[in-house]
Amino acid sequence: MCGITAFSGKGPALPFLMQGLSKLEYRGYDSAGVTTIENSGLKTVKCKGRLAQLETKLEDYHLEGHVGIGHTRWATHGIPSHLNSHPHTNGDETISLVHNGIIENYKELKDELLEHGYHFHSETDSEVVVLLLDYYYQGDMLEATRKVIERIEGSYALCIITTHEPDQIIVVKKDSPLIIGKCDGAYVAASDIPALLEYTKDVYFLDDYEIAVLKTDSITFLNKNFRTIKKELVTVPYDLEAAKKDGYDTFMLKEIFEQPHVIQETLRGRIQDETIKLDELDNIDFKQFNKVHFVACGTAYHASLCGAHILEHLIKVPVFKDVASEYRYNDPVIDEKTLCIFVSQSGETADTLAALRLAKSKGATTIAVANVLGSTISRDADYVLYTCAGPEIAVASTKAYTTQLVLLILFAYYVAQQFGHVDLKAIHELKDLPNLVQKILGDIDSFEQFASLLEHQRDAYFIGRGLDYTSVLEGALKLKEVSYIHADAYVAGELKHGPIALIEEGSIVIAVATQPHIAAKTMSNIQETIARGAEVILITNSLNPPIDARYTYVLPYVSPILQTILVAIPLQLMAYFAANIKGCDVDKPRNLAKSVTVE
Repeated sequence: MCGITAFSGKGPALPFLMQGLSKLEYRGYDSAGVTTIENSGLKTVKCKGRLAQLETKLEDYHLEGHVGIGHTRWATHGIPSHLNSHPHTNGDETISLVHNGIIENYKELKDELLEHGYHFHSETDSEVVVLLLDYYYQGDMLEATRKVIERIEGSYALCIITTHEPDQIIVVKKDSPLIIGKCDGAYVAASDIPALLEYTKDVYFLDDYEIAVLKTDSITFLNKNFRTIKKELVTVPYDLEAAKKDGYDTFMLKEIFEQPHVIQETLRGRIQDETIKLDELDNIDFKQFNKVHFVACGTAYHASLCGAHILEHLIKVPVFKDVASEYRYNDPVIDEKTLCIFVSQSGETADTLAALRLAKSKGATTIAVANVLGSTISRDADYVLYTCAGPEIAVASTKAYTTQLVLLILFAYYVAQQFGHVDLKAIHELKDLPNLVQKILGDIDSFEQFASLLEHQRDAYFIGRGLDYTSVLEGALKLKEVSYIHADAYVAGELKHGPIALIEEGSIVIAVATQPHIAAKTMSNIQETIARGAEVILITNSLNPPIDARYTYVLPYVSPILQTILVAIPLQLMAYFAANIKGCDVDKPRNLAKSVTVE
């Protein structure tokens, strides 16, 4: 849940390290630090707080070393503090490293090192690794690294430097992202592609247990058996401008307004002659499966709920929806006749990755839905479908969510085609989604007005039925994430079974009613809240809703299955404006990180 950078090249390391950390701050922002190899030895500068505080601190130093590492942290072991900040060094300050992930057996290893006379200065699991390197080092840092990775358990991306071998960086990964870039006169590494783009688009993707040795003008790759291997150099299709705000106040607002474009890109080439085309999946006979599992976390889980609902409706095969963090502990019934679909924006979500590996071990066919080219989940799955959201910098997901919805709906219709089901009306309407989303974005003032109702609220209640329930789950999550308003989402029909006790004069209820076959029932439930004094914000596709809600937004009318995509826009904007009104940091909500690479 941290961001790491590394540089070995002809020029100073610090400029790359800092610009990379600025692009990775969405991965963690409770502390930051850098280490460079100077003529006098290792020089480490780090501090608690945002990257801006590190930048200020660095003004008192003159770091000119050509080899260095950087880190921005989201705390897992130990509170945010100077001592718990990365990089971590050994006692005589000859070895330094940065780490993303969690060392699960760190307590056992720490006790062992204490018995050997080592002293710890932090509460982190990462310090164990640098002291283990010190313990095993006997003149060859690569050999010491080999011994260390045989001992540590858990997830890690490590970048290691030492004054003993000052011209190189050793990097190694397991279950945590790490990408290496080839530049003119340097090799660099980082947790995510945006950190590299100012310097290069040519990258290498490391697989688990693989090691790379970065020098100014050479790179060596080794497999888990420490045998030299070759890796393919890949040119990524992103540009640096995609990671900038383009004049918007925040990344979140920019990414909300990018949705017409990224939806268009996700649809591009996938609808031809009234047929859904997903060439990546043409080798799969979907009729062989007797059940389907959708597995994901957070926002991706809400997209999966929608995709699962639609797929089951279309093909009449049992479809299960599972939270990835629970999946492997529930002993799911999986075999070779099971299709498992794993959804992750980053493609590095630790729980989802673990669930995928469990499914593969039981013989299931696996499909990944991811946004990041070359991510671990996309490489480990049997098949992969990419959304085309581009880099998403704000911690709260917006455009990644809607492109997931679009791709999962495309997938459901693609599978349905094998079962002889074709909905030409919905396929035609899919093509018009970017225009419809653009139209909704034009009504931004309405959503800012709705959000003003939340300014002094501690709680908000979201209700909906069927697919609308999946929408309000995501709406409530978005509001919680960025505004810190407590928000719950309920199946509207369940209000009378308990939650309606919370409704009182002045309560805010955000209701979604877009599914024609149950809209009337939802309207009745909404009326029950109005009768108890609630102020209702209604999002519907009915031009004449049968209730008296002062705050109503009417969506463009499309097939019910596609309404989940349109509904997302008002809910995102209301969350955004509610957070703005309350003065919250919209792009970097407290306690959250963008890419959840630990359990």
